[in-house]
This record gives sequence, structure tokens and C-alpha cells, in this order.
Amino acid sequence: MSDLGDFTDFDADDDGPSEAADDDAADSFDTAADSAEPDDGADADFESMNVSPADPDSGLGVLSAANGLRISEEDDESLLLAYVTAANRSAVRLGKYLLVPYPDGERLFCRITALEYAQEFRADDATEIHARRAMREQGIDEQDFKFIAELEPVAVLYSDGGELKRRMTDRVPKPETVVREATDKTEIKTGLKIPEDGVFLGHLSVGGEKVRTAAEPPTIDYRLKDSYDDGDPLVFRHSLVAGGTGSGKTHASKNVLRQYLGRTYEMGDGRSPELAVVQFDPQDEYAQMHDDNPAMTDEFARRCEREGVATGGYDDTIAFVPKVAGADYSASHHRAEQVEFTVPFSLVYDNPWLIAGSSLNDNQYGALVNTFLPRFQRQYGSSGTYSEFLSFLDDPALKEELHEAGDVHEATFDAVKRRVRGFGAVFDQDARPITDQISQFVRAGGLTVIPTYHLSDSRTASTVVLAVSSLLIDQKLSNDPTYDRIKETPLVLGMDEAHNFLTDADSVQARKVIGKFTEAAKQGRKERLGLYLITQDPQDIADSVFKQINTTMVLNLGDDDAISAVNIPSNLESKVPYMEKGQRVVYSPDNSEPVELIGLSTCVTRHGRE
Repeated sequence: MSDLGDFTDFDADDDGPSEAADDDAADSFDTAADSAEPDDGADADFESMNVSPADPDSGLGVLSAANGLRISEEDDESLLLAYVTAANRSAVRLGKYLLVPYPDGERLFCRITALEYAQEFRADDATEIHARRAMREQGIDEQDFKFIAELEPVAVLYSDGGELKRRMTDRVPKPETVVREATDKTEIKTGLKIPEDGVFLGHLSVGGEKVRTAAEPPTIDYRLKDSYDDGDPLVFRHSLVAGGTGSGKTHASKNVLRQYLGRTYEMGDGRSPELAVVQFDPQDEYAQMHDDNPAMTDEFARRCEREGVATGGYDDTIAFVPKVAGADYSASHHRAEQVEFTVPFSLVYDNPWLIAGSSLNDNQYGALVNTFLPRFQRQYGSSGTYSEFLSFLDDPALKEELHEAGDVHEATFDAVKRRVRGFGAVFDQDARPITDQISQFVRAGGLTVIPTYHLSDSRTASTVVLAVSSLLIDQKLSNDPTYDRIKETPLVLGMDEAHNFLTDADSVQARKVIGKFTEAAKQGRKERLGLYLITQDPQDIADSVFKQINTTMVLNLGDDDAISAVNIPSNLESKVPYMEKGQRVVYSPDNSEPVELIGLSTCVTRHGRE
């Protein structure tokens, strides 16, 4: 080991290299430096090195295999983690759609399900000194941290004969593969299984922001399958719109129903008539679909036209107004034609539960169905009225006769007599019966709205709605219909506040109603009958009906029971309470993956009383 001596003895005046020697060395260094300079005479000072690559990175980051890469048949066992580079981190959001290429050109379409910061270097940042230093600084050095995105594989995209297709995830991508954001409309639609054509419901979004692409228009339209290529149109597999007060259910439903009007559907006999829509309207809002929206701008209308979205009032709209004693309908907020009708008592022969209410037990209902109504019909025929039926029950001789014959006990007779009263305001009023106006009521390509807002008595309103809807369903499902117009016309039956009518309750009437609508839902595809149910309390809809719903649109809901009832994936369920007006989740397994949408900001027809 060399002896370096004692540095304390150093003296600056000691003999050492001479200044001349220093100058010579400096000259020698300058000469060497000059010889290394470029010919163009550039500055000889050292320049800072550019650490950015010559070609900018294409993508958000790369797949990391630090914790393994795994694709599994069980969704919760798959593991895909991507390291996101510092420059891209501010643009990454939960729910974004990404693409991971395979070496052979196939691509894994996936979705971000979790985001995490992790320390790049081992350090304890939960200290007073570290916290104070961080509070004084303007930000963090992103390169000191790892930013990891957890990905959920959705589908594998591949080309088949020049056409982009999807299949289930069946292969794992390689580590360090570049991950990029999905920005191509065709890739995104294929990855999410969204049809190219169909009924427009809204634009694809993530976290309340529309997904944008490089195409024109940049948004991605979400459409509901409406062709026979892969089965029946989904309109006949029934839809449910669920949302709280003020969430925009009516706005959204008007926009959707407007798209159906004018569409044709093939019937069993080979004809393709236009769809008819019958909408029950407890708030008197849907008749406005007859009128244009004065708030719609020309620019908005042109955008809708470019995307194939129908706009403007629908001329063939008629408000069929139920005539009820003590209630008058007066509307100045729409220009649709108004036609009055009454419910004839003859409809009760096929649907005795209409006058059963919720208080008749099974024994009393049996007496009504098997004894009273058949005997009344034989005596008065199909023209018998409700008031005549009450007079029929007031006959003491009938009571005695039935009691002595052992057909109906006196107590049962009295119970039925009391409990079928109270429907006098509904039946046989001063207007044409609905059964005499079927050709105008159900029109190919027509919108019929039945307002019940003017009916203050809930029992009366329910009887009207159930009587008319039962007429339509019975004729649709019948093999020997009385009204061929109903049977031979594709029909959507819309029902707002459906929870008031389709509640699974333990009463004769409720069981009969649920049974009828369940059967209608099951046979809807075959008979070209679609249900369009709108509710703020989806948990109150009977399960047997709910299970037949194929397309569920969920707007803002704040009630936990209501959110759980709609049965959407948990990642979207958590967003429902925070959705703004117009945002919605669409869950339609036969149409696409579950997605988040934003509807049109402007109603395509008139909406509101201003």
C-alpha cells in the first residue's frame, strides 16, 4: 500500500509541477479537444444528453410479469398487470378499454379494473420529515413510483376473411408487450359485442365521459339488436328502465320509443308491418311525442341525422283518454289528437279479477268466477253493464236460491256483493267502448298514449290500465282472437310506474295480473309483443316478470334495495348512485357486454311543460 504521507504537512509553496508545465498540459488538452470537435465548428462545451427516445413510445405502458401473467377460465383468477409510463398516467382512468397485441397479430381486448401507485425504491414516506418536505414541494417525481393498472380480459380480437371478430380469452399475452388505449370504433364495438346497426340507445362512456375515437363522428353509438340475423329482435324480449325521481327516465324512454316508431317487423304470415306502440302514461308526458322539440337546434338535428337517429315529433300520435266519472282531461301541453273511450263491463267476463280488487279471498273469487258472472252473462248477454250486475246481486231471491242449492253460502254471497262495488266510475261511461275502436287504437306505425294523470283515484287508474293491457295481451296470445288487428300487428306495450301494477303480492288480483304478464313476456318473441317497463322501484316488480327482461337500462338510483334488484355487474353497480342525469348502465347479455352510456342531451321530441 502506498504511503500517501501526512496531508497536514502540505505547503502550497512546496516545489511541484511548474506553472509552465501546467500551461503545456493545458495546451495539450486544448489541442486534443480541438481535434475532437466537428468540422462545422460547433460549441465545444459539453451538451446535456436527451434521455427521450428518438421515436415516442406508442402506448400507455407495458405488461409486467413481476407478479406473473395469468389467464384463467375463472375471471377472478386471471392476473394481468400493466406498468404505465410516467407521461401517460394522468390520462388513465378506471374502466378504459385497452388492447394488448399478440405476436401473430391477434389482440387482447381488456378493461382497466384497478389502479395502484407503488414505491419504486424502498422508503418510509409516513414520517414527519417526509410529509413536511412533500407539503413544500409542488408535486412528486413520477419516476420515483410505479403506476400499475390491473386489467380484466374481455375478448380476443382476430381477423377472419378481412372481418374483425371476437372470441373468448384463451391465451396469455407475452410479458413487456406494449399496451395501448383502444381508439378504433370497430375494435371497441367488436370487443364489447355491440351491434353495428339497430335501435340507438346512447353513446359509450367511461366514468361519465364519452369514449372518443379518431373517426367522424368521434363518439361510439350503442345500438340494440333489431334484426333477425342472430335470433329475434330484442324489442320483443322486453326492456326495463329503472331510475329514481329526476334521473331522466321519461326523457330516455321518449328517445328510445321514438327510434322504434316507423320500424317494420316480420310476422309469422310473411308480412312486415310497422310497429305499433301503446304507452300508459301516469304523468301525461308521452303525448308530447307528437310535437317537435322547440329546444332542438339545427346543428343537433344534423348530428342525429348523420348517426341515423330519428328526431322530431311523430305525427301519428293519438291520446286515448279514459272517460271516468268525476274526472275531466284537459291538456294544453301537446297537440296530439284526443279520443275518449270507456271500459265496457264485458271485459270482466274474461278477466274477473278486474272487479275482485285485493280483498276477495280464493273462495269468494271462485263464487264470482264460477257462479255470479256466468249466470249474469246468460241473463244479460255481452251488453250487460256494471250497474246491471250490481242490481243482479241485489236480488234477495238469487241469494236464497244459491244458498239452498249449496252453490254459494250466504256469507260468501254478502262478501262478494260488498267487495265488487266501487267500480262505477270506470265501466260503461258516456264514451265509445275501447272494444269498438280497436282499428284506431292499435295502428301499424302508430303511437297510442293512454294518460291517467287526471284519474286521482289509484284504484280507478289501476283498473283502467289493467283492463286495457289485458285486452291487448289476451288478443295477442289467443289462438282465436276476436280482434285480428291486435294479433296481426307487432306491438310494444309501454307501462310507466310499472311497480304499481306488477307487484308480487298475496292477493287474487295480484296473482292473476302477474300470471298474465309473465305469460305475455314468455311468448312475446313468438307473438311479436314487447314489454317496455319503466319504474323507480325495480325491487317491487314480480320476479317471474323480471326474469323475462333481457335489456335493463339503469339510471341514477339511490336505494340499495333497488340497485341490488336490477342485477347488474358489481363494477357498474357501484357507479349507479353517482350517475348524473342522462348517464345509464345498459345490461343486455344477448346484445353486448355490460356498458356505461350517456344518452342524448336533448330530447328528440317535445319534453317538459315550459
